[in-house]
Amino acid sequence: MSRFTDFTDQQYLKTDQYRDSSNLDARAEIHRRFSINTYGWFNWLFDRLLKLPENARILELGCGPAYLWKECSSRIPVDWNITLSDLSSGMLDAAWRNLVVTGRAFQFKEIDAQSIPFGDETFDAVIANHMLYHVPDRPKAIEEIQRVLKRNGHLFATTVGENHLKELAVWFREVNDAFESFGNPFTLENGLEQLKRFFSQVTVSRIPDNLHVTEVEPIMAYIRSSMHATEVSEEKLVKLQHDLEKELKEKGRIFISKDSGLFEAIM
Repeated sequence: MSRFTDFTDQQYLKTDQYRDSSNLDARAEIHRRFSINTYGWFNWLFDRLLKLPENARILELGCGPAYLWKECSSRIPVDWNITLSDLSSGMLDAAWRNLVVTGRAFQFKEIDAQSIPFGDETFDAVIANHMLYHVPDRPKAIEEIQRVLKRNGHLFATTVGENHLKELAVWFREVNDAFESFGNPFTLENGLEQLKRFFSQVTVSRIPDNLHVTEVEPIMAYIRSSMHATEVSEEKLVKLQHDLEKELKEKGRIFISKDSGLFEAIM
């Protein structure tokens, strides 16, 4: 049976699921190619960062391959001081490779969000982009974020809603008899109360979007990139692919729900 405790198992995340960027790249690709919101997630998120001062000092926790900064490199104010961090050295390597071509000066640091190695009131902003649900002791991480933020500093914490990619959950269940739904510990529905314990002002916003997928292979690549994909039945994968190809032929596209958004918390 899939061990969904691995969702917050730091050793598993570092050495298996996120040892490098390949699994995340496979999942990001379907959003890049088939999201119907043409403005895009990263531009939408970056718009909110632009309220920061011209000389802002910024820390991103769980930066992954640094998609945000790669996509919006031309929009970054010249005087921002940006430190990108991740629990996985493989992810930091991918981030460096994605950003070295920009000519910008970024700092890279391997960091556990539960113990941030910076002094009190160091940063104007901390970004936690789709990562707080992976942290074992989330209250400790949020407390650490609060500690390193300056007075009136901002936390930008993105996550998903409970119905995000709900069609994919159905397909996971079809190919893995042991699949069981798990409760995401930090969603757009339950994250507000968690953050309000530490921040005086917290707001939530959602980006309107869905997926209209016109090829089956990216869906299959997404499924194969998931946690414990080795437990998936190859026979059932073949059947699912056949069923999706039939649906695509009949409907011209495969619809997948999206529900992503942002908490902005201010000290």
